[in-house]
Amino acid sequence: MRKPLYWIAAFAILVVGAGYWTYRARHPSLLPAYKTAAIETRNIIVRVTASGTLSALVTVQVGTQVSGRVQKLFVDYNSPVKKGEPVAKIDPQLFEAQVRQSQANYLSAKAGVSVAEATAANADRQYVRAKALHDENLASQADLDTSETGASVAHANIEAAKAALAQAEAQLNQAQVNLSFTTIVSPIDGVVISRSVDPGQTVAASLSAPTLFTIAQDLTKMQVDTNVAEGDIGRLQVGMKAYFTVDSFPGENFRGKIRQIRNAPTTVQNVVTYDAVIDVDNGDMRLRPGMTANVTVICDERRHALAVPNAALRFRLPTAVAESPSHERRRRGTEADGGAAVNAPVTKSVWVLRDGVPQMVLIHPGVSDGTVTEVMGDQLVEGDRVVIDMLDTEGPPAGASGTSTSLRRLF
Repeated sequence: MRKPLYWIAAFAILVVGAGYWTYRARHPSLLPAYKTAAIETRNIIVRVTASGTLSALVTVQVGTQVSGRVQKLFVDYNSPVKKGEPVAKIDPQLFEAQVRQSQANYLSAKAGVSVAEATAANADRQYVRAKALHDENLASQADLDTSETGASVAHANIEAAKAALAQAEAQLNQAQVNLSFTTIVSPIDGVVISRSVDPGQTVAASLSAPTLFTIAQDLTKMQVDTNVAEGDIGRLQVGMKAYFTVDSFPGENFRGKIRQIRNAPTTVQNVVTYDAVIDVDNGDMRLRPGMTANVTVICDERRHALAVPNAALRFRLPTAVAESPSHERRRRGTEADGGAAVNAPVTKSVWVLRDGVPQMVLIHPGVSDGTVTEVMGDQLVEGDRVVIDMLDTEGPPAGASGTSTSLRRLF
């Protein structure tokens, strides 16, 4: 007697199950599932990131103004130097010979002036005698004119000799200056950070002065030259705080402050960047010139701000769901109740899930850190759940790309 009852019970269960699934197939749920996130109060920090290079505040490239063979180097890498201290020596033999030759030319020109002055004095005496003889009718007018011309020419030769003396003096001075340039001195107090020559090497200064040393004035005060994208440069201002990391000290933040935002753009492969110069204190001398710095600048900060996820600002309800009868009735009720909020000066919209139905709320966004955005005004309160995506059990999420398979079947 029990076996027929088991079969009857099993058959009844199959009939009920088939009827349920038939009903579900003909009457699917009109309310799809949504993925939501809660509105919460949090601190929002707006950051701008960029890469840069560390360098000294003042860096001087020391070169040579004369050509020749490097005879001796007085400093090396990391050597501290004082202003006026010799750092290198060019072989001076050729320049010493030029000085001696210029001195000889100078002495010759000086002697030429003495000869010209003596010649002029003799010409003056001849002119005086000729004039006296002419006054006594013992010399002709032609002899007097010849004596006068000779005296004038002699005085002109004095001026020419003095000019030659000045030229020889200038050449002597130039030779002495070139000789002094064979001793290369440091123009500033600092530290040698690079050396480009070795003793015995020949350097040529025909067109431009070749660089022998690079001297940094003070490595306890450094700067970071950053490459900030043109989309972020408008957020930066002089005086903003920044911190950066370097690969040599992973996990450690170094502090700085923006000193200057330069207007000169740098374009590489159609990407425009600007240099924001950040002052850095390097009192412990751990930072070195040329290090790559990963910089973060704090642009703005909001404490205890009402924050909405940025995904909620990007979400758009599919047209089929927004125009469904049940959602249309709920949306009309929302607009009737909250019509005043629509007239507020807002610029963005989010969908808030209330009683299982998303309702559009207009908000005025504030600052954003790329993940969440500050909500200005009282359109939302903490704890409200905003829609960030719409779930589809038969396919991928339909968030903003269109209606899901099941929704297309429904509507």
